[in-house]
Amino acid sequence: MEGVMISGERKLAQAELMANAARAAGGFAKLGLTEGDAVALMLRNDFAFFEAAIGAAISGAYAVPINWHFTEDEACYVIADCGAKVLLVHADLLPAIEKGIPQGVHVLVVPTPPEIAAAYGVAPEYCTVPTGRTNWDDWLPQQPAWGEPPRRARTNMIYTSGTTGRPKGVRREPQTPEMQAAMGAMVSQIFDIRPGEKMRTVVTGPVYHSAPNLYALQAAQSGGLVILQPRFEPEELLRMVEENKITHLHMVPTMFNRLLKLPQETREKYDLSSLKFVVHAAAPCSPHVKRGMIEWRGPIINEYYGGTETGGVTFHTAQEAIAKPGTVGRPIQNGVVKLFKADGTEAPQGEVGEVYLRIRGFPDFTYNGLDDKRREVGREDLVTIGDVGFIDPEGYLFLCDRVRDMIISGGVNIYPAEIESTLITMPGLRDCAVFGIPDDEFGESVCAYVEPQDDVTLTAEDVRGFLRGKVANYKIPKVVEIVSSLPREDSGKIFKRKLRAPYWEEAGRQI
Repeated sequence: MEGVMISGERKLAQAELMANAARAAGGFAKLGLTEGDAVALMLRNDFAFFEAAIGAAISGAYAVPINWHFTEDEACYVIADCGAKVLLVHADLLPAIEKGIPQGVHVLVVPTPPEIAAAYGVAPEYCTVPTGRTNWDDWLPQQPAWGEPPRRARTNMIYTSGTTGRPKGVRREPQTPEMQAAMGAMVSQIFDIRPGEKMRTVVTGPVYHSAPNLYALQAAQSGGLVILQPRFEPEELLRMVEENKITHLHMVPTMFNRLLKLPQETREKYDLSSLKFVVHAAAPCSPHVKRGMIEWRGPIINEYYGGTETGGVTFHTAQEAIAKPGTVGRPIQNGVVKLFKADGTEAPQGEVGEVYLRIRGFPDFTYNGLDDKRREVGREDLVTIGDVGFIDPEGYLFLCDRVRDMIISGGVNIYPAEIESTLITMPGLRDCAVFGIPDDEFGESVCAYVEPQDDVTLTAEDVRGFLRGKVANYKIPKVVEIVSSLPREDSGKIFKRKLRAPYWEEAGRQI
């Protein structure tokens, strides 16, 4: 089955998807959207997201995905900040934000489909469109198809996570043919999505996130098979791969970890031989976890590194991962990476510095309405996304940690990612998060939150004992908290900010 998108029991042929997108573009124009305007999408992984996002691009507008976990204040801030003229929202998500939606925004409500309702435990009465609201499924077929040539496409305006304040919208320039070529080259290399080659994939991550968003939209227009997984569940993914002969996956390291934690007999009962290309990004991957995936699935595990602002700039294969454990790769075609020290000078080879990067020809950006913030992250013609690392003699980039995550304890730099990559190998541990907390004597001290596997009991001393001899004594957490579950985004990434904030608030300091 090719050229089809599947969600639960529903199917949408690619031709129908594109026809619906053209009607969405025509309908948006009737609602007053002009080139450069915004359509906000507060949706889970659903057909309507793709219809509206592609429709916005056809009409030269920006689609603006919103993290559907956001509170009313957070979501409506994004809607107002991007100047959205239209909002699409799933029916069950509408009540939580309805009162805060800015005046003048056209609201189109998408019925919550049964597979999404089942995945998130949404009662049927919340899945239908309220009386008086416009139903997307009724509205869309009535719209005229876009009748003009497609305007210069704009990529989705993704809002950054807002770790250090309000989220910022990454607003990219409309694409020229040269920019489209640079984008296409990046997509081919890091996603293995190539013109004329039909792929079969499962979209495992939430499409409001930057990387799953780009991957899913490119896959949806590739002419292959695209299955939307409402919510990542490791064994269900294995079943989908076997049943649909999936060839490609885009994942994050937490998903790898959860797959490897499945009993061996569970992993072995599924035929995964169709898989030929798995790529991951978005968070550091422990060399132990990476090696485990390669030993299980063979040399098909690839990795890239970049950010919402830059796209994927470095890449490496499974063979390179084995030869260079912990690397995030070397620059792709037209990719540039430089490291700078705190004094603004370029860091010599092997020395730690802040990472600046870019793909030549890739469409540039600003932060929506915040040109000064854009200037703050630039150096020469490169951009930093806040990581520190070093480059080895062969040109491979290694990350130490995020600038904001680095702990400075008694004047010594401590990188939580290093501690996490060791701690994740502890038997009986499902996941962990390490970060800095205020310390009267040293400025900051190391804190670790640990999530044990089911039916496993761990103590703080167990954790410290495991780390002794594996990391320097000053890196062993002073505070260890054992929790039943860590707060996560849909992508699987841990919300460190939620764990860290109470300690700093109690100390009366900003994080």
